[in-house]
Amino acid sequence: MEAPTETPTTLGEQLLLISLDDESGTARESAKVAPAIAAASLVELALAGRIDVTDDKVTVVDATPLGEPALDAALEAVAGKDRPGSTKDWINRLKTDAVARANTGLIEKGLVREEKKKVLGLFPVRRYPEADGSVEAAVRQRLDAVVLSGAAPDERTASLVALLHGAKLHRLAFPGADARRVDAAMESVSRGRWSATAVRHVVKAAEDALTAIIAVTVTTTVVTNG
Repeated sequence: MEAPTETPTTLGEQLLLISLDDESGTARESAKVAPAIAAASLVELALAGRIDVTDDKVTVVDATPLGEPALDAALEAVAGKDRPGSTKDWINRLKTDAVARANTGLIEKGLVREEKKKVLGLFPVRRYPEADGSVEAAVRQRLDAVVLSGAAPDERTASLVALLHGAKLHRLAFPGADARRVDAAMESVSRGRWSATAVRHVVKAAEDALTAIIAVTVTTTVVTNG
């Protein structure tokens, strides 16, 4: 019997699935997840041969749409700028709509459902509980195989590991695992030679930009709540 075909998902959608609470649909670590999903769109475009990063400037090398709405929107945004922006600039620009686009993609693919509620009977909120857990289970299985068991990664899984590592989302991806071991393994995967040099260069730029953005976010949160 053949294994069931897994629903194709973007790296951003996979990040969002990992971050959402399966039962309540509540977003976890949202301040880190939003820029991670934005960075994922740049990585996807690099994997598809649509963009490159030179001297930390994002440039379009092929403006042909991919047929994936969230990625095509990101590609159009980058292509529409007269002068190239840095990786960090683009992550900050794209993160505004990144989560909403990823949510839309997951809903359309039948992986989550949207629930609208009111907090205290006044404030409207939206939650996205899981409707089909097969894709998240498959993603987590691949991550566990690579990070916890040392399996050789394909370029998409390695890219996802690098994004999770840059955004400091280790606990969401590997709950209960030894934090130091996970961090070391993710660092090793991120620095590995699992894809073409050009793609790894973009992934490294995205990971570095994410690390800088997350550091500022965490510091701001500590100061604000202190």
